[in-house]
Amino acid sequence: MEDYLKEALEIVKAQASVRTMNEEEMTSMVRKLSAGIQAIAENTLPAKEDAPACDPKKSIKEKTIVCCECGKSFKIITKKHLSSHDLTPDEYRERHGMKKKTPLVCKSLQRERRKKMKEMQLWTKRGQK
Repeated sequence: MEDYLKEALEIVKAQASVRTMNEEEMTSMVRKLSAGIQAIAENTLPAKEDAPACDPKKSIKEKTIVCCECGKSFKIITKKHLSSHDLTPDEYRERHGMKKKTPLVCKSLQRERRKKMKEMQLWTKRGQK
């Protein structure tokens, strides 16, 4: 018997002693574990894909923006959240093919901010009418 299969059987035996398992669960678990142990031993693990969690072009929606790294929804993707992925906002935009000046906020919040700025008229001089 192969070493991989022996190791898998020991793990399944320990698992079966802790909880109830039917025959199908045991055989499938042995199969998966022995294949996994063999892959680890031969160092042929499947390559980790760096595919984004969502399509960057569809990530900015009306009321949410989806992080392309983890797939979570936000109103605004902050620097703090991006730091959990070891990225800056510029690196995030570049990595997902967004334009440099693309704001990482949902469309409704962007529209609301634009409206406030137009009302404030910061570009006009104060005191003139």
